[in-house]
Amino acid sequence: MTGEHHSSTHPPLPPTTEEDRFSWLRLLRSRRVGVATFHRLLAEHGTAQNALSALPEVARAAGVDGYETCPAGVVTAEIKAAKAADARLLCLGAPDYPGPLAEIADAPPLLWAIGDTALLSRPMIALVGARNASSLGTRMARALAHDLGSEGFVVVSGLARGVDAAAHLAALKTGTVAVMAGGVDVIYPSENTGLALDIARQGLRISEQPMGLAPMARHFPARNRIISGLVRAVVVVEAAAKSGSLITARDALDQGREVLAVPGHPLDARASGCNMLIRDGAQLVRNAADVIAALPAPAPAPAPARDLLSDLPPPPERRGLRETAALHQEILSRLGPSPTAEDQLIRDLAAPAGQVAPALVDLELDGRISRQAGGLLSLVT
Repeated sequence: MTGEHHSSTHPPLPPTTEEDRFSWLRLLRSRRVGVATFHRLLAEHGTAQNALSALPEVARAAGVDGYETCPAGVVTAEIKAAKAADARLLCLGAPDYPGPLAEIADAPPLLWAIGDTALLSRPMIALVGARNASSLGTRMARALAHDLGSEGFVVVSGLARGVDAAAHLAALKTGTVAVMAGGVDVIYPSENTGLALDIARQGLRISEQPMGLAPMARHFPARNRIISGLVRAVVVVEAAAKSGSLITARDALDQGREVLAVPGHPLDARASGCNMLIRDGAQLVRNAADVIAALPAPAPAPAPARDLLSDLPPPPERRGLRETAALHQEILSRLGPSPTAEDQLIRDLAAPAGQVAPALVDLELDGRISRQAGGLLSLVT
């Protein structure tokens, strides 16, 4: 029951009654209904209630017999738990739903929120990084969060230990949003309980997951797309070569957000991911001023017709990081489980070998392709 990738650039009409919101929750919590399937069902059937009625037949057509939608009692219990936690439901398309997040391809239909939802209407920047951050890394996160907050930006992160916790703590007074991997009422890790309670009082905690759900490994990549979707830029403070922070950076790139990174010593594994991002074209960050300077300028007002030819703006500078991401995607699209010769791949790509070779190394280190004897490459499935 997986649907095609759905763009939420034009959000559905939000539910306007308690009954509608109940139906949205029940549809989204039904078995095998993810974000893409939710959007497809809503588009095809008009309302969540209609989609719920059609869902057993849709499942049967997909080869799933005996399908049952989410029991109403489960949703009733979730709403009761939300009231007990003082959580508020934000629905895609409603005025209080964060605008930038609504624009991403896989925007969450529903978010639970505890705290000050007015923060979602302010400009936001994400600070993410290593859980086992160095003292310099946490110091940098605190300085960036403090200074960005002083300039009016809300700091977004994931409430993890290390860089995330340092960023939230430094931005408590100016505004911070914690995006939770589990239920918005489930604090993880437990060592951040005090911080999470402070964020609920002074900032905002949000999650797309059901109330009371303990986070699992598969929830964190989904959480990361929300972090990047909320913001204008993602700053990676410390990150290993394979880390969740780099997943957030890739999400940000796919969503058209700015990606920036704090450099580190080449021999420090905690900085290898940041150094890779900078090598591939991410903006190097020394302070908050570097972050603000990298943000896209507001679109200028249209020039009078007589000035259009004489006052054309220069073409936008091509960003190496986006070019690298595009090359990665093109390589992956041309590879499959059956081995392909590297020289044949380079010819098919019609790209210089000097550009393709580093991209192949990146994908191999990322575990997405494998290299075999004789210069053969295959996709890791």
